[in-house]
Parts: sequence; structure tokens; C-alpha cells
Amino acid sequence: MKSHRYVLSVVLMSLSAVAFAQSDAHAHKAVDNPAPMSDAQKSSVAPAPSEAQKSFATLKSLAGEWEGPVTVAEMPEMSGGKPMHASLRVTSRGNALVHEFQEAGTPLDATKYDHPVTMFYVDGEQLTLVHYCDAGNRPRMTGKMSPDGKTVEFEFKDISGSTEYHMHHSVFTIIDANHHTEDWTFMMKDKPIHAHFDLHRTN
Repeated sequence: MKSHRYVLSVVLMSLSAVAFAQSDAHAHKAVDNPAPMSDAQKSSVAPAPSEAQKSFATLKSLAGEWEGPVTVAEMPEMSGGKPMHASLRVTSRGNALVHEFQEAGTPLDATKYDHPVTMFYVDGEQLTLVHYCDAGNRPRMTGKMSPDGKTVEFEFKDISGSTEYHMHHSVFTIIDANHHTEDWTFMMKDKPIHAHFDLHRTN
């Protein structure tokens, strides 16, 4: 009887070892040769963001209220006056960023005070800026982010309306979460005017 029990235990141990070996082999095979993804699974995998989308995400991190001084290199008399207020707001389900400028402390009265509005969005593979200028035109620029991810620079592409006075170039530089600078180049006929805004977050 003992011998029968011994044989039975040996058989059971052997079967267990075979089952474990098969299970282990199956697991390795699954890792080495993963099952192909279905079309539904493929469609659920988010594609890697494009460079334009990364640049746009960087700009959207600036959403909030900002204030700071402006320096105009070609017109020292315009520097050191009242600070400027910038408001950046993400809208359109995250597909657009609205940028508004005005002199700090002035009411929203477009008939008496400058209040330019700029829209940022991704157009295909390109980060795009459209500036609704107080000069009555709409220059469009395309932007690229620097390799360090701290600066987004916009180059002039085209314009709707008069080209005599228009915004031509802009650079956004992130210092940290509560401090960034903006450099805007305005063309007065053929003469460039460079304005530097040093902005700190107020909200």
C-alpha cells in the first residue's frame, strides 16, 4: 500500500512540474510574442504630441493675470511708466489661448484705451498666433519652441489689412511659474520698435 502511495505522490509531483513548466513557457511566449492589438485598442492609444502641441501646452501654462513694466528701446520716454496688465485665458475646450493687453488700472473701454487681443492655436502642424491690433489689422505669425523648452518665438507670416503699422515679431520667455517676459516688435512703416514686458503673476 505504501508503495502505491509513493508512486501516486511521484506521479502527482511530476504532473505539477509539467504543468508549471508549460505555464511558465506560455508566459514567456506571451511576453516574447505579445498578441497583436485590435483596431479598437490601436485607436485608444494616444499619439505622441507634435512640436506645435508641446509649444502650445507651454504657452497655456501661462494662463492667469500678469503685471509688470514695459521698456521700449527706441522710445525711452515710454519706458518706466504705468505697468502693463496681461490676461491669458484658455478657451474653446483647450483649443485656443486668448491674450489681452492693457495699461494696468484702466477700464475695459476700447474707445479710450488700447486693448489688443491675440489668439494662439495649433493649425495642423503649426503653432499659430493672430494679433488683433489696435492699428486695425491682423498679422499672423508662426511659432517654435527653443530646445530648452523655455522660449516660444513667433515669426511674421502674413497680414490682413494695412502693412504700414503692424506687429511683426514676438517672443515669450518663461523664467518660472510666476515670471515671464514678452518681447513684441512693432513696425512703424519700415522702422522696428521693440517693447520688452517683464511680467509677474498676480493671479
